Amino acid sequence: MTADTNTSRTGDSAVVNEAAPTGYDPGFLGRRIEVPELDAAVRGDAVRLDGSEVIGYTHFSLALSGPRRFAFWVGWNIDGAAMKRIGRRGIDFVKDARIPADVQVGNELYQGNRLDRGHLARRADLLWGSEREAEKANIDSFFYTNITPQMDDFNQSSRRGVWGQLEDAVFADVDVDDLKVTVFGGPVFRADDRVHRGVALPKEYWKVICFVEEGRLTCRAFLLTQQLDLREALELDEFRVFQVALTEVEQRTQLRFPTALHTADTLATTELTAVREPLESTADIRW
Repeated sequence: MTADTNTSRTGDSAVVNEAAPTGYDPGFLGRRIEVPELDAAVRGDAVRLDGSEVIGYTHFSLALSGPRRFAFWVGWNIDGAAMKRIGRRGIDFVKDARIPADVQVGNELYQGNRLDRGHLARRADLLWGSEREAEKANIDSFFYTNITPQMDDFNQSSRRGVWGQLEDAVFADVDVDDLKVTVFGGPVFRADDRVHRGVALPKEYWKVICFVEEGRLTCRAFLLTQQLDLREALELDEFRVFQVALTEVEQRTQLRFPTALHTADTLATTELTAVREPLESTADIRW
């Protein structure tokens, strides 16, 4: 960690410096893409910072569920033309001191088991801009508000790690205008999620990838189902990664995405649901 990070840390918590570059940029792709809205049924569960349910960090923002203590959603921007290589050594996972500690799940969940502290907004996606800005984003990515519990081989599943490769695949397979991509992602909160150490563990995750190709906005949605054996302690059954319609993400998450993304989700629902086969590799994605 460099000394010039604009982040103050004390014990297990840290404060984001207000002067640092912060937040998801809705105009990043050259057209305005607002963050998801919470349904009325869960809007009251959102943790608020200075009266807002949207909490900003460097290159990403999120909405945090108080009862579940994980993010409803995280939204982040990726500038593929301005990426930096920065290591993670010496950076600790910490709670965000701007919000109450008791609405954040800390290291007490992850000790002595197979659970990894998994980033929702990928660390590598955020490392762009000036050197100072990228360093700040690197540190911000380790706040527990951006973390969920994932099995230790979450991104190296039998499905060839498709989930961890989605953002890379869009750059590899699509001529993205200006090499800019916007992503939303988060867990699915289900009533039957397994409770471990007093924390309900999400076993499904979603991701929505947005980009502009030849001037046209495109949106693609994905769902990962993480099946845990509920009879034993955290035994992994299998992962399934599906390409889905944006409306299915909404149905599972109690979120509402802006009209612009529904218009940009050009894959027909019938095309996606006719055969519910998981993605075997990124080559199966229909961009």
